[in-house]
Amino acid sequence: MASERDPSHIAHQILSQAHPPTEAQNIFTDKVLHKPLNLRPTSPDPNSQDARARRRFKRLRKTEHLRRRQKPKPLTAKEKRVLGIYDIPKEDQRYEMYEPLHRMWVGYMWEILGLKEGVHAYVTAEGAGPKLASADYHGAELEVVRSRCVGRVGCKGIVVKDTKFTFEMITKRNGLRTVPKRHSVFRLKIPHPKTGESAGQSATPNDASIEVSSTEEPKYLIFELHGSHFEARATDRATKKFKQRQMNDL
Repeated sequence: MASERDPSHIAHQILSQAHPPTEAQNIFTDKVLHKPLNLRPTSPDPNSQDARARRRFKRLRKTEHLRRRQKPKPLTAKEKRVLGIYDIPKEDQRYEMYEPLHRMWVGYMWEILGLKEGVHAYVTAEGAGPKLASADYHGAELEVVRSRCVGRVGCKGIVVKDTKFTFEMITKRNGLRTVPKRHSVFRLKIPHPKTGESAGQSATPNDASIEVSSTEEPKYLIFELHGSHFEARATDRATKKFKQRQMNDL
């Protein structure tokens, strides 16, 4: 190794041409003679590795916490169809299972039409039309009386699903039938509550009291619904204003 005062060193000669002798000697000693020489890379500091691992662990903990706070993403319509969330199993497609639902629906129609047992009430088209247009038909017993498709005429059952474009009904043969609303006319019958002496004992609409006395002929309120004008969901019809329109397809 060259000594600290070796004027023959090429680095010392070059520094002497650019700097005064004292400054050139100091630079030569600090930058050339005392410069460390790394023969191999230094090994990684174990403390730095632990700090990096801690930072990564904190980052993952924060990400997991944010995921827990977020609400689950709702299923799309396609995913619901694939999973069959709203499908009715084959073993549940039994007519007698939905007869209590139909009795509840009859009581519901009595309330919205203003019908009561022991009270004579008159139902007019002007008063009942808007109420029927905004009513919910889950549990109603409908029958197709007219349709452009002849095969649908005579189909009768209890509505278990009222979609925008179809009625899904459980028939008395314990089968599920999907009937499009468009170009079909549906008939529904609502048993008239007992009035006067035929009322007998008081009862609620949810039990068998909707049956009229066996000594009298059954009395029904009969309505016909034009499915082409009911192409809306039950929740949308409840807030939709009823308007009288000309029906050119009749």
